[in-house]
Amino acid sequence: MFENTVASKVPAVTLGFWVIKIIATTLGETGGDAVSMTMQLGYAVSSILFIGIFIVAVAAQISAKAFHPFLYWAVVVATTTAGTTMADFADRSLGIGYPGGASILFALLMASLAVWYWLEGSVSVDHITSPRVELFYWGTILFSQTLGTALGDWVADTNGLGYEGGALVFAAGLAAIGAAYFFTNVSRALLFWSAFILTRPLGATLGDLLDKPAANGGFEIDRLQASAVLAAVMIACIFWLRQNPGRQPMAREQRL
Repeated sequence: MFENTVASKVPAVTLGFWVIKIIATTLGETGGDAVSMTMQLGYAVSSILFIGIFIVAVAAQISAKAFHPFLYWAVVVATTTAGTTMADFADRSLGIGYPGGASILFALLMASLAVWYWLEGSVSVDHITSPRVELFYWGTILFSQTLGTALGDWVADTNGLGYEGGALVFAAGLAAIGAAYFFTNVSRALLFWSAFILTRPLGATLGDLLDKPAANGGFEIDRLQASAVLAAVMIACIFWLRQNPGRQPMAREQRL
C-alpha cells in the first residue's frame, strides 16, 4: 500500500483533520480578538506579534525532520490568529472594508497558488516534498486564513445573516464540497483548498458568536476564557483523533 511513498511532515487529511482545523480557526478568532481588543494592543501591534510567532513556528516546522502533530497545529493556530488581526487591521483600521479586503486577499491567495503550481507542477498536499514547497504551503495557508476572516465578517456583519446565519452558510458550503469529494471527480487539490478556505470563515463566525456582545448577537463569553477552553479542546482532539502523517511520493534517488 505504501510502496514508493514516505511519511509526510503534514497530517493525513481525514475527518479528524477537519474537526481540529475548525476548532483551530475558532480559537484563532477568539485568541486574535483577545489580544487586539481585550488586551487592547490594537490590530497593528497584534498583527506584528502574531506574524513574529508565525515566523518562529513555521521555521521550526520546516526545520523538523518528521511530522510532529503539536508543532503542525501550533503553526496553523499562528496563521489563524495572525489572519484575524491582519484582516481586521486592513478592513477596519485602514478602512479598506470587507469587499475590498476580501478581494485583495483572494488575489494574493490565487497568486500564491499560481506561482506554486508554475514552479512545482502541483499544489497537492500529497507533494509537500521540500522546504520550498513547505514555504508555499504555509504562505498559502496564511493568505487563506486571512481571507477567511474577511469573508466571515463580511457575511455576518454586512449581509444581515448574523453569526449563526453566517456559520450555517459556510457549513453548507463545506457540505457541498464534501458531496463533491464523494460523488464527483473534481480535482482533489481544488476541493482541499476550497474546504481549507471555508473552514476559516466558519471558525470566524463561530468565534464571534462565542465572544461578541449579546446586543450584537453573541454569547458574550470572555475572550480569554473562550480561547483557553478551545485550546484545551483542540489539544484533547489531537490526542484523541490520532494525527498520523500523510504519505507522499518517494523521491527517485530514495527508490534507487
